[in-house]
Formats: sequence, structure tokens, C-alpha cells
Amino acid sequence: MKFFSDLYESDLEQYFFKRPESFNKFSERDLLAYGLGATLYMPATRKNIYQDLISKKHGGLTSLVICLEDAIGDEEVDGAEQHLVSELISLHHDLHKGYIHLEDLPLIFIRIRDHGQLVRLIESLQASLDVITGIVIPKFKASDGENILSELSKIQSKHSPLYAMPILETREVIYKETRTKALVDIKNVLDAYKDLILNVRIGATDFSGLFGIRRNSDTPVYDVSVIRDCISDIINMFVRLDSPYVVSGPVWEYFSPTDRVLKPQIRQTPFREKFGNEGIKWRQELIGSHLDGFIREILMDISNGIVGKTIIHPTHIRPVQALNVVSFEEYMDAVSILSENNGKVGVMKSQFSNKMNEVKPHLYWANKIMLKSKTFGVLRSDYTYIDLLKQESYV
Repeated sequence: MKFFSDLYESDLEQYFFKRPESFNKFSERDLLAYGLGATLYMPATRKNIYQDLISKKHGGLTSLVICLEDAIGDEEVDGAEQHLVSELISLHHDLHKGYIHLEDLPLIFIRIRDHGQLVRLIESLQASLDVITGIVIPKFKASDGENILSELSKIQSKHSPLYAMPILETREVIYKETRTKALVDIKNVLDAYKDLILNVRIGATDFSGLFGIRRNSDTPVYDVSVIRDCISDIINMFVRLDSPYVVSGPVWEYFSPTDRVLKPQIRQTPFREKFGNEGIKWRQELIGSHLDGFIREILMDISNGIVGKTIIHPTHIRPVQALNVVSFEEYMDAVSILSENNGKVGVMKSQFSNKMNEVKPHLYWANKIMLKSKTFGVLRSDYTYIDLLKQESYV
């Protein structure tokens, strides 16, 4: 699959200087970690999972998590497991009969409850396990998480890679007095199984629940101080240069309009300058559907080194993908920095004459930009994410 597969060929030609590249579960891990984009969660009790996937119901979707944990009731677990196994076996059958192709499917993950459930799923799915890309491990702790990672390592192979995505969302991580030790212990475990770890995810909803907090649709997660402080420490621990991971942004819970309380979160200027009165109208539509707060949070994710985001509604796919596309200026700066990484110069003026590019401090950033450019693509110089948000999908 590839990002923006739901756009017309003419749109891709018009907007992209460098088009998004195709990838699948067999792609290199470092590249795949940047290919999750907007990761859609759905409960394992949902009907027609298999049909929705083969019909590409959710245009542009590149990664999907089928949840057996908090998204279903405790009394639904047995039925949900059976239903999920049945759906994945059907998908495996069609895949190996050639009715569908791997490139047509998003990366599929299963969010499990515990080690015992993982073992049951492995036994039930057997060969059908190869339709999934990995396992999401909620409420990850060093001790319990290591048992699950050890189980996954036994069946990991080049023939059918199976990755892990731990979610950091426990009280040990959010409570200040235990946070540092918890994060260090988790980091040590993940480092021991680094080839298995595709992505580190943040469970802001569970964190908020421990304080009785629920933010409204005008409030990005970074405006909730106790959550912001924890995210900062997670980034500090897992995005640092010496042993980096891709960290994904927490979920945005809102997808339907309600009465506004605060002023809109996105500025008029980019819309007015690009499209005039039509741009102002388009901005108002985003505000009316409460996507303005969502867009602001995505921009703050990116500013803090976070890539991709958990989502719970298909209308969130395009904003996450569009805002993560690499701009032409970012790409050319990254190319310049990497090309000068030969010891001959230390700093040079950007070709856009608006900043200085320092080779050593910006080298890690440049490498990340190049990875993002392969999956998300690079926009032409005269286009922005607003142009992508305006385009309609086709099926």
C-alpha cells in the first residue's frame, strides 16, 4: 500500500515533487515504522471487518488495529476472539487464492489483553497469522511486556515478520514518583528486543482517566499539563539519538460537531493566502467539524518529534496523512545537510535563504525527514497540506 492511494493519478502528479513509495509488512523495519500514519482502531466485535478491508472501505488507510482490550466488554472476550479469528482466516484464504494482494491491505495489528490471549490467538490462527503485521501491547510494563515480546520472538521470521507496538499508559509511567524508573525499565526491555519493536504508542486516554480528566474538542493534549509533562519524558527517553524509536501521537477522541466553547485553533492566513474567500469557507468547514483542534494537535505532535497518530474515526485519516507529508523546503534542507556530511563544512545557508543548516546538529533530523519522504512523500514547492485536505477521495 501507499499513502494517498485514494487520490486520483492527476492529483498525485500535481501535488507531489516526490510521490509516496509503496510498502508492506515485508519492508525494512525502519521504513515501516514511518508507514503507519493514521492508525485506525476498531473493536474486534465489529461486523464485516474482512469485507471492509477487501473493499477498501476506508480510503487512504495504511494501518489498522483490531482491539480485543478496552474497546470490548469483559463479557465479550470469547466471542470477540472467535469472530476475529474467523475474519482473519477468511482474509488469509482470499489472499492466498490471489483474490486480493498484500499491497491492497493496510498493515493489520491485533491489540491483545495479555500473554495468555496471545498464545490462544497464535494457536487458533496458525498459518493465517501471516495476514497481520504485529501485536499491540496495552498497559505495557517491563515484566509482563517482556514475556509477550519473548513469545513473539519465537515466531518472528523473515518469511512472516510479526512486530510489537507497546502502549505506555500505566500509572507507573504517569505518576511522577515512579515515572523515571518505569521508563528506564521499559526502555531496557525494548532495547533487548529492538528488532521486534515497530512503534512506541502513548495512551493519553488512560493517563487522563487516572486523574479524572477528559479534554474537550478545543483542547489539544499538550494543553493538559500532567499529560504534557509525561509525553515530554517519553519523548526524552525514546526519541533520543543514541537508541531511537518512532513514537506515535495519542488519540483524538472527537469526530462529530458540538457547540464550540473556545475560539478556532487554526489561523485564517494560510487559507486566505492560498485560496482567498474559498479558503476561508474551507477553514470554516474544518472548524465546524471540529477538525481545527485536531489539526493543531497534529502540528504539535510533529513539532515534538512524534510521527503518525492513533485515530478512532475514518475522517481523521486524511488530516494525519496530509500534515505529515514532507514539505519541499524540509526535503531540500535534508538533502543539503546529508550531502555536506563529509567533514568539509560545518554550517551553510539554506538555499531558501531563511535559515542556517548545521550538519552535525541537524543530521539526525535530516535522516528522519528522508525516511518520512519515502512513505509520506514530498510536496511540490507551491503546495501545502491544505491542498491535500481539500481533495476528495475516490474508491
